[in-house]
Amino acid sequence: MIYLNDQMRELLYSAMDDRCTCLLGTATADGRPQISMKGSVMVFDRETLAYWERAKRSALENVAANPNVVIFYRNSALHVTWRFHGTAAVYESGAIRNNVMYRTVQAELDRDPERLGAAVLVKVDHITDLAGNVLQQRDERPGKSQPGPSEAIESQGPNVPSWTVCRSLRTELIP
Repeated sequence: MIYLNDQMRELLYSAMDDRCTCLLGTATADGRPQISMKGSVMVFDRETLAYWERAKRSALENVAANPNVVIFYRNSALHVTWRFHGTAAVYESGAIRNNVMYRTVQAELDRDPERLGAAVLVKVDHITDLAGNVLQQRDERPGKSQPGPSEAIESQGPNVPSWTVCRSLRTELIP
């Protein structure tokens, strides 16, 4: 089971301020790797990460061709390292895009003044530490499938998130 906890949510949200910007690992359709810095990585829900893709260059092209990604977070001061392995999906419009944009740290939004970016959601399949030890893994037993974030939000209409968002803190409040 994947459970992105409050510590992950808080550390990812403050990553830019803490000088611990996340790295996104992607690959082209034929397997050529690419690393990109992503200052807007956030916990979208308890099993999904998201980020605001403002550059719309090679990382976005790679995700379209090969959705398997890894997001690397390291905070040396706290001795915390996570690698979030998952499958990415791009949202160029709609409720999910708007939700991610609304929750993106201001420093990233300031670099996209016309708000031309896209939201990228990463459904986390497993989380490893620096040594490669599996910390969490998705339980894919038959009959345990749950709707992804796109179904949860899109089914409620274009502007209604599936949880309450506090704009001043931009954190999710999960019942």
